[in-house]
Amino acid sequence: MFSKQTYRTRRAHLVNSVRSGLVLFPGHQSSPINFGANAYPFRQDSTFLYYGGPSSPGRAVVVDCDANEAWLCGSEPEPDEALWSGPAPTLEAGADAGAFDRLESLDALPDLLAAAQRAGRPIHFLPDYRADITLTLARLLSIPALRVQAGVSLKLIAAVVAQRAVKTDEEVAEIEVALGICRNIFQEIATAGLADQMPAAIVGRMAMVALSRDSRFAFAPIVTPHGDILHGGVAAEPLKTGDLLVVDVGVESPRGYAADITRTLPVGGRFDRRQRDIYEIVLKAQKTAIAALAPGVRFRDVHLDAAAVICQGLKEMGIMHGDIEEAVAEGAHALFFPHGLGHMLGLDAHDMEALGEDHVGYDDETRRSRQFGLASLRLGRRLESGNIVTVEPGIYFNRGLIERWRAAQRAAAFIDYGKLAAFEGFGGIRIEDDVLVTDTAARVLGPTIPKSVATVEASLL
Repeated sequence: MFSKQTYRTRRAHLVNSVRSGLVLFPGHQSSPINFGANAYPFRQDSTFLYYGGPSSPGRAVVVDCDANEAWLCGSEPEPDEALWSGPAPTLEAGADAGAFDRLESLDALPDLLAAAQRAGRPIHFLPDYRADITLTLARLLSIPALRVQAGVSLKLIAAVVAQRAVKTDEEVAEIEVALGICRNIFQEIATAGLADQMPAAIVGRMAMVALSRDSRFAFAPIVTPHGDILHGGVAAEPLKTGDLLVVDVGVESPRGYAADITRTLPVGGRFDRRQRDIYEIVLKAQKTAIAALAPGVRFRDVHLDAAAVICQGLKEMGIMHGDIEEAVAEGAHALFFPHGLGHMLGLDAHDMEALGEDHVGYDDETRRSRQFGLASLRLGRRLESGNIVTVEPGIYFNRGLIERWRAAQRAAAFIDYGKLAAFEGFGGIRIEDDVLVTDTAARVLGPTIPKSVATVEASLL
């Protein structure tokens, strides 16, 4: 956990933003896999972690904005549980670690919330993403489960997003811890050899590294030679020399902060000429984007800058033609770069996405586009000092997408469909780093993980 003062300061900031009423953060319950005693590994809700610190299942945080005090609500662990699971933290210990002002039982919480409502005090809560939390909110607030989402507080969403989006030095340090583990993972992959391996075996080695460092995956890793399938998961066939292996992995620091890194590795240790050419375009697009990051810059504009680099590179290879600015405006690049440049990073790999992507990545000035490709950009608004974002351009040759565009002759003024036939089965290339926006520019976080052609190839020898 962070210091007690960290949690006090975070909650005081929240009180200053919300001003009045009660803020309710219900914590997670233990979640069974197939029967009650066989549960998934427990992971507390990220906003609960942010304002209350780590805790046991079945607790809630209430912040009283009028009294400027915080309650930890829960029940003491049953003595017999220690026989099966060992001693569990007491409610009092959790309250002390998180610097709470008051303890309440969960059984008393519905009456306390009802009294506040009768007094005309608003109860602020965030969107939920688990059915059990919907039912918990319905029970605590005495409303039908189907009406819970209608009661979500937009004021609280805005306050939490504004606060969590700007990372403190201690949060940056946590993400760099996670990035150090990611580097260890890629070192393990590089020394293991890739040809003839099953991707699942590679994931096993990755998990070993994470677990040995008191970490775990922040999301299900992508390990596949079919990089043109953006969330392709773990491929089911052995790797062969000549494949391009996309490895997209994130792990959590012990305090729950995520890293998110992608590298594309040549199976066999060397890129062939075509692979190298495409790889260099993606790397140039990433470097261009990182150099453009600064406070006040719109991330959507940086995305479009990266798209222009991709179009220019593909034009030089003869795959695209025409005016680059017009090609990007028409969205022609999205045949090859159909996803967004990146997203916020923090306690979640897609930070705060549960609060609503448009609340996190967009605002009144910057609205989400409906154009194919650009519509998938998770973050578009202007950046602030303290934001941590991923920068992850890619080039993909997805057969199904190409066939649909070719049949419709979509963007034919900019795409040479005849040349694309030679790239059938190429797969895809993505390069991703985690970047802190500083007061003046940006800094790539974490230890160096090879990404130039020369350093990637050298790491695989």
